[in-house]
Amino acid sequence: MKKTLIAVVLFILAGGASTAQKLTGAGATFPYPIYSKWFSEYGTAHPSASIRYQAIGSGAGMRQVAAGLVDFGATDGPATDEQLAAARIKLIHIPTVLGAVVPIFNLPGIGDIRFSPDVLAGIFLGRIARWSDPRIAQDNPELKLPDQKIAVVHRSDGSGTSYIFTDYLTKVSGEWANGPGKGTAPVWPVGSGAKGNAGVARRVLASPGSIGYVELAYALQNKISYGQVKNASGNWVKASIEGVTAAASSITELPADYRISITNAPGADAYPISSFSWLLVPLKSPDRAKGKVLKDLLGWIVTTGQGEASALSYAPLPDSVAVKVLETIRSLR
Repeated sequence: MKKTLIAVVLFILAGGASTAQKLTGAGATFPYPIYSKWFSEYGTAHPSASIRYQAIGSGAGMRQVAAGLVDFGATDGPATDEQLAAARIKLIHIPTVLGAVVPIFNLPGIGDIRFSPDVLAGIFLGRIARWSDPRIAQDNPELKLPDQKIAVVHRSDGSGTSYIFTDYLTKVSGEWANGPGKGTAPVWPVGSGAKGNAGVARRVLASPGSIGYVELAYALQNKISYGQVKNASGNWVKASIEGVTAAASSITELPADYRISITNAPGADAYPISSFSWLLVPLKSPDRAKGKVLKDLLGWIVTTGQGEASALSYAPLPDSVAVKVLETIRSLR
């Protein structure tokens, strides 16, 4: 199947630009580890092209591509109809990879905690304020939890990671759904903000008693403890590539515009805070030469680049999704 995909993309994207071209992009920090690797490897394999990417958050990335300030944007929360309508040019979503958002925490001597949906919502609503709360203890009878105040850390910038996390909380908690709701920049009831996944990771790492949320790769790279989450089937699941893939396998029908949520997906092994990550790209590039390079880059990501995902703790696109995405790439001009 992979060889077939590569052959298809080579057929679709033949005739790329021969002159040197520089692409600029901005947006999500969630996929930055894999994007950094992809853009570097693509540039090495294609010396006539270079890609500069700024990981400044999904909200800023969407604004910049909508204003025509960059050649592509990156987001983990799909753009709304209103945002797409307000863009200077017609933009479309291209799924690139899947990942997991994990609840990270800093409790010396404790390496794993189970978090039920109610407990996670309760902590970020400020309803559960101490680690010794009976609701946390009930799911972790083997742990000696400290009678310590919980210090909540959330994103301070417009964030796709926040969108994924709050999309999940909205599905599992009526109080959250009727309160802060889902979004890239919700009004957080409690806690302090930090910029980017890296900023949240650093804050939690430096603050005993704290809890936050980051993309899985940031937890692993920084060696920060992260908890298990009870999924829709009632099973405790630790985030993994397999768990994200299981969540993606729940898709029965993929929307034509690829704006789909897979948080709290059904399935015994599905990790419940999983999501696609997207690039927002022009349907018709204002610069024809850049458009050819962008089209070729996207095809490379959806075929060759997928082989790099697992090594950085992301899940590659399912083959069925990749085939459809390549068809969409064909429509770019």
